Amino acid sequence: MSQPPHILVVAAPYYAHIAVELRRGAERALAAAGVTHESLQVPGAFEIPAAIGFAARASDRFDGFVALGCVIRGETTHYDHICAESARGLQDLATRDGLAIGYGILTVENETQALARAAPDGRDHGGAAARACLAMVELKRRLAENGK
Repeated sequence: MSQPPHILVVAAPYYAHIAVELRRGAERALAAAGVTHESLQVPGAFEIPAAIGFAARASDRFDGFVALGCVIRGETTHYDHICAESARGLQDLATRDGLAIGYGILTVENETQALARAAPDGRDHGGAAARACLAMVELKRRLAENGK
């Protein structure tokens, strides 16, 4: 039987009150699954893929990664660039580097939408991202075992 996964939760607290809810949801889901985790913060959603890449290249102690943040549309195209590049960066890490990643970066029109998606009594995207990460860790392990 393999060891329980050890997960890195990377959160961007640009909108601190939303990030706290996302992180709490992820931590609840990880605790319910009986896995261990570490957490770190980065300035914003754009920096999440780099931090995950740094962690993956620096050590093999993490079995998976949970990306948490929030981008709220503003008056400029900055929103579009941050959303697209953070998603692309995480997808590159998953497909190119074979990392198990749970995507929990909210891309919303306003704070009301963000809170509804982050809250544990709402959509609990933090918990959903953690569960997605664990599902991908399991899939990766199963495929590695079948390949032996």
